[in-house]
Amino acid sequence: MYGQFKVTHMEALINPDILRWARSRARLSTGSLAKSLGTSEDNLIAWEEGAKRPTFKQAMSYAHHTHVPFGYLYLSSPPEETLPLPDLRTINGREPSYSLALKDTIRWAMERQEWYRDWLKLQGYTENKLVGRFAIQDGVGSVVGDIRKSLQIPEIPKRGSFDEYFSSLVTRIEAAGILVMRNSIVNNNTSRPLSVDEFRGFAISDALAPVIFINTADCPEARLFTLGHELAHIWIGESGVSDAEPSNRRQEEVFCNAVAAELLTPEKEFRVLWQKYESWTDNLPTLTKAFHVSEWVVARRALTLEYISQEQYSQFIAKKIAAHKARNKDGAPPYSRLQTGRVSKKLATAVASEALSGRLLFRDAARLIGIKPHKISEYSKKELGF
Repeated sequence: MYGQFKVTHMEALINPDILRWARSRARLSTGSLAKSLGTSEDNLIAWEEGAKRPTFKQAMSYAHHTHVPFGYLYLSSPPEETLPLPDLRTINGREPSYSLALKDTIRWAMERQEWYRDWLKLQGYTENKLVGRFAIQDGVGSVVGDIRKSLQIPEIPKRGSFDEYFSSLVTRIEAAGILVMRNSIVNNNTSRPLSVDEFRGFAISDALAPVIFINTADCPEARLFTLGHELAHIWIGESGVSDAEPSNRRQEEVFCNAVAAELLTPEKEFRVLWQKYESWTDNLPTLTKAFHVSEWVVARRALTLEYISQEQYSQFIAKKIAAHKARNKDGAPPYSRLQTGRVSKKLATAVASEALSGRLLFRDAARLIGIKPHKISEYSKKELGF
């Protein structure tokens, strides 16, 4: 009988190979994981080598911190896993691996997208006619022209900063039935940041409930281009995870980069304004003001039009990234507003209205939006306007 023993002190007969796989999958070092588990690094290494066995309590904690189901630790071999969306990224000319944070973020977005799709069906909607209405063969100009016409985007904005232009585009995109989600962490877990070195965004080109996700760990200046890039994915009906790098030679990525560039900085006007200054950066004030985009977007366009070299572009962007990392992170928006951006205002509005009308449990609404159940009514008034 087990009455004389505490189950938490019994050894867990788990597979050491799975322990190593789980830690590697979560991209954790032995030292950092051991610290989280409250044990020594030597002890953890002994578990992974099979020299020792963790207790049930330690094994459960191990599973929790590596984000795997506890039962996985008893498998004879790691399960086969795939990314839920096509991986369109390239790193140094090769196909990259993906982190658990990226995979979990895609699943997080897809869970909310699936709820929204079901809700749209209940409202009588059958399709979003903007999704996949063009193909790559139709050409960049045709796609850009249709995006402008459909979303009523002027060729050149009349006023505002690139931040205001970004917000305006998000509003127009969501009004067209495309959810725009923005986050820099996995769900609401601040201990699981997203890496911009891994991806900048992704698109879910669902025929009824399309989604654009922007990795806001990226510099604010770069997000506008990512938004345009993922929007192009929706227009050609191609889902995928993107890095939006100029060096990416995949056909759909080259095309979506070209669409984003032409949408934000029309080539004809750009060439007219570009001047052969001693330093190419002297063009930045004029061009950012003319197109209401960031210096990053201007540099990106200058590269594709061969006004600057890859080396000049890389050096310029490296300085931008360094400045972004060094910048003070204070001044974050209120949590409720942050959550609205994370799940998209359109989704938040649908979820909150269903909860307040009694058609959706408050606990389910809270899980979807990330707002506590008793705060949903107040949140709806303050952030959503009803």
